[in-house]
Amino acid sequence: MNHCPALLIAAPASGQGKTTVTAGLARLHARRGRRVRVFKTGPDFLDPMVLEKASGAPVYNLDLWMGGESHCRRLLHAAAGEADLILVEGVMGLYDGEPSSADLAVLYGIPVLAVVDASAMAQTFAAVAHGLATFRDELRFFGVLANRVGSAGHAEMLRTALPDRGIWRGALPREADFELPERHLGLYPAEEIADLDARIEAVADALERTPLAESPPPVDFPSIGLEETATLPLSGVTIAVARDSAFCFLYRANLDTLRALGAELVFFSPLADKGLPQADAVWLPGGYPELHLDQLAANHALKDALRRHQAAGKPILAECGGFLYLLETLADTRGHHAEMVGLLPGRAVVQARLANLGLQSVELPEGRLRGHTFHHARAETHLAPVTHTCTEKSSGRPEAVYRDRRLLASFLHLYFSSNPAATAALFAP
Repeated sequence: MNHCPALLIAAPASGQGKTTVTAGLARLHARRGRRVRVFKTGPDFLDPMVLEKASGAPVYNLDLWMGGESHCRRLLHAAAGEADLILVEGVMGLYDGEPSSADLAVLYGIPVLAVVDASAMAQTFAAVAHGLATFRDELRFFGVLANRVGSAGHAEMLRTALPDRGIWRGALPREADFELPERHLGLYPAEEIADLDARIEAVADALERTPLAESPPPVDFPSIGLEETATLPLSGVTIAVARDSAFCFLYRANLDTLRALGAELVFFSPLADKGLPQADAVWLPGGYPELHLDQLAANHALKDALRRHQAAGKPILAECGGFLYLLETLADTRGHHAEMVGLLPGRAVVQARLANLGLQSVELPEGRLRGHTFHHARAETHLAPVTHTCTEKSSGRPEAVYRDRRLLASFLHLYFSSNPAATAALFAP
């Protein structure tokens, strides 16, 4: 059993400031000398980048559907054994989704801090806070933080309206310096926000003047044993992983899974490198290839190397942005298009509106894998899909999955821990 103070930062809806507050809390406690580990609820690549910058430690996702209860429990137990504080950023609203952030908090006994955007509220703030606190009896509600408050008087009005003033955890002012810039898939990647460190420091300074500067209650995180790995099916296998500004959607847990299976990972940049590393397999994850069209198109040497890799019958996994990169052409939202690798026939266009979103799984000959889809692109190809994904919820729609020899491509972002054996089979020579 590992014990560690922990807090899940939630909200009544998206856009309330969860990431900003979580990043500020991580930095505040880290600069006080505490070892802070941060997690992000649900499928997300961008928020963890900011949270890693804030905490100085790797950030993992906790998703009860993609990874499963045992996988999430192992991640929390391991973090509790080395940290002085665990922070978990929620997803959407506290009770939204199945499973929700509230489900995660209840399952692992983590107290909840609700962040509420109070910029256009008076006494209704109290009703929202009271509802979040009392809607589910078994939830450990730690308190509420008012965000984007206009003045000290506004904050006092909010505090005094609460039926239980003991849940008041302070307020953050409405400051432009706190806000994190966004684009069509969410926050900007951390490396693209030039003043990110200053923004996080400003939030930490403001939070230092609230009760949240003290550690939250401790939580018990029991061990359930190590995940069994009887063999190392990828022992001796080298996997080349694309990682740069165009291909940056990488789950830390996916990298860990490949290493646990015995693989050696080497990283390369389709933007800058003139060839592939010596590798048995290639993984092209998602990202923003549409923002780097001309640079990707101009790197003929790398595109030729990928074609040779494919011709040699070696495995390639291409997810979302990686899939777009392997088509013949890709166009951005302004209509500017460029030639891509051409390993798959067809073209794609990135549009302003959302094309698909949701948790999904896919049944492959190697096994069933879970993941999620989230993109603004439309792909057109005469290649017949070998299968389609299955949507977990009614909101999304199935995605086509394409295969050409050892090349597997789709819009689906796979979560390798959902089936390590199937993952090994995808990458095995």
